[in-house]
Amino acid sequence: MRALLLPIKDLKNAKKRLMGVLTPEERFELAAAMLKDTIRAVQGVRRAEKTFVVTNYEPAMSVADENGWEILREDRQISESDSVDAASRLCQARGVTGLLRIPLDVPLVQASDIDDLLAIECEEPALVIVPSRDGTGTNAILRMPPALFLSHFGMGSFAKHVGEAERLGAHVIIRRSPRLEMDVDDEADLRALLKHDLSGTETGRWLAESGVETRFRSHPKAGAMSAG
Repeated sequence: MRALLLPIKDLKNAKKRLMGVLTPEERFELAAAMLKDTIRAVQGVRRAEKTFVVTNYEPAMSVADENGWEILREDRQISESDSVDAASRLCQARGVTGLLRIPLDVPLVQASDIDDLLAIECEEPALVIVPSRDGTGTNAILRMPPALFLSHFGMGSFAKHVGEAERLGAHVIIRRSPRLEMDVDDEADLRALLKHDLSGTETGRWLAESGVETRFRSHPKAGAMSAG
């Protein structure tokens, strides 16, 4: 059984690497907009037999309930790696053979991007991985079985995850996916996002209506603006 895993943290603590260019309210609203875009894509996925949400964030639980997704409730959140690993062990115990974790800050992602990864067939043990835009991070990771190895999300995670899989003798499949690779962690990412067609996305609507897009375009140099 192939399944999706959505790790959702409290959005009030999201996007701290944007502190220098966005206010706390803007960071929250940007994270919320990107989450809506990701959820819309997940709602259209056809190849996941189940979708799990690991969280202690009440709004995320409400979204999961509305969509019939299974909630893996956390007492507290230590890190994304801890959340994903705990959820992966539970999913594996429940019969999931392949678990795809996708990030929640990929506003360009479409259901087909996710289905394409879930459709990949290979013998276990195996890893299917999509890097971040700069090639160093991990934007999507499908492990077969789900608890194949521990997660290392953060700086340099792509090489760490590939190294773990190779150490175990697992098949490693690296896929490039421009929409899945376009996450937003810092100012450079946000500027890169603004070069894409954001029509039809909640993120694009928010960037335009909030004035953030105008502010960024009027200050083309990184670090040259203030969110105050």
